[in-house]
Amino acid sequence: MDPLSPAVLVLSGRVTRAGTPRLCADLEAILATSDAAVVDCDVGGVVEPDLASVEAVARLSLVARRSGGRRLRLRGTPPELQLLLDLVGLGEVVELAETPL
Repeated sequence: MDPLSPAVLVLSGRVTRAGTPRLCADLEAILATSDAAVVDCDVGGVVEPDLASVEAVARLSLVARRSGGRRLRLRGTPPELQLLLDLVGLGEVVELAETPL
């Protein structure tokens, strides 16, 4: 894979704390087969964003950074999730893309 082409991870439905380890494992698998510097995380299908969603985004961002300094970029971010990220101080840490995938 081209390092300039982002890898893609899709989150949909309700994100739970119990499901976050699986999401992290999915991201680790994607990163293991890609040399992309950026992972586009499509969160447009996330319903009822809450603090569990914020925690998942934070953990996914850490997984990406720990894998050679890669970045997680959110796409299709629902306004509710963006508000929560801003509220807990992650709005400045997590990159938000302007356009959907």
